[in-house]
Amino acid sequence: MNFVEELRWRGMLHDMTPGAEEKLAEGMACGYIGFDPTAPSLTIGNYVQIMLLSFWQKSGNKPYVLMGGATGRIGDPSGKDKERELKSFEELDSNLQFQKDQIKQFLNFEDGPNKAEFVNNIDFYQSMNVLDFLRDVGKTLTVNYMMSKDSVKNRLDTGLSFTEFSYQLLQAYDFQCLYEKENCQFQMGGSDQWGNITSGSEFIRRNTQGKAYAITTPLLTKSDGSKFGKSAEGNVWLDSRLTSPYAFYQFWLNADDADLEKYFKYFSYKNKEEQTALFAEFGENPQHLKRLFAAEITERIHGKEELEQVQAVTEILFNKKASQEQLLSLSSKSFDLIHGAISAFDLPMSLIEAQTGLLDIMAESTNICQSKSEARKAIKNNAVSLNKIKVQSEDTKINKTHLIHDKYIMLENGKKNKYLLQFV
Repeated sequence: MNFVEELRWRGMLHDMTPGAEEKLAEGMACGYIGFDPTAPSLTIGNYVQIMLLSFWQKSGNKPYVLMGGATGRIGDPSGKDKERELKSFEELDSNLQFQKDQIKQFLNFEDGPNKAEFVNNIDFYQSMNVLDFLRDVGKTLTVNYMMSKDSVKNRLDTGLSFTEFSYQLLQAYDFQCLYEKENCQFQMGGSDQWGNITSGSEFIRRNTQGKAYAITTPLLTKSDGSKFGKSAEGNVWLDSRLTSPYAFYQFWLNADDADLEKYFKYFSYKNKEEQTALFAEFGENPQHLKRLFAAEITERIHGKEELEQVQAVTEILFNKKASQEQLLSLSSKSFDLIHGAISAFDLPMSLIEAQTGLLDIMAESTNICQSKSEARKAIKNNAVSLNKIKVQSEDTKINKTHLIHDKYIMLENGKKNKYLLQFV
């Protein structure tokens, strides 16, 4: 795999410094991307950069993952319109370890001459006092040079502390340290990092007389221009506790058709020929393509077992022909996913023990219907299903035989209104 050509056809190459492509043609190169642990988990936005490192490694190059144990304590002003709130050291350390564990899933850290390696930039600064920093780091770049960067210029009106102003120096010095310690000649990142990265190559030129290179990806946006990686509920996280595998899968199924080709290019390991063939065959059926893509990326992030569960739950919730047999085959964990995906009611087990009438459940124990007469009318209109079986009688009572996994019942009122009852 030719790294630059791979980025070009995928639309993932925004800019690179002169000579970068020629340098890569010489053989295995070392390059890195930095991750600041300012959040409890990586997001799908961060995953763009992990894919970049993955393509770098698959091209025969050696990736370094720089964890921002130091820079995370400062705060990167890039792309921000106001000062960041500083995190506690304990929170940052916890985030850093968790993010390391996440990244280990996606790159080869085990063997080979180009196995990935972690570096923590706190190691560059722990023994450095403020005078050393000002003499050895702060003296390298002029204020005029630093002020010319977009990350600084864009904040002049709203204000920029010296702390965040100095971030550029830390990221630049990181590059120099990796260049000197690991022969790391490439730094990569999103296009919003161009100023910080080129400051680093300037550090290397001035302080070591060496040559280093920058490569950036475009900032991924949706077709409507909005920021990628956000759902109606907020960030799309890679941690299943923050974004469930079901919500993650649904995010891709609900993507705009216009974004689908871009998502395939950024996140699918299918090559150019495979993707071209897929779009030629199914271009008129974007929902099929979305299911293929959602399955690929959900399995990679969350595993095969979680994918199978979310596919089964999706079938139950959105396929009108889903059967009771399919519902009964779901695992207890799958019902936990359903509990978070549709309207759910936690009800006392005493209702089951008393064999409460369905009308009472629908109108009094829950707000599925506003009154018994409304519930009765829905049953007469053949609109109510109990565990995927149409309810024929308004005198139906619920009992233990209706419980799935000894605690769940699914009720439906019409084609779209689905409810999960959990008895405790």
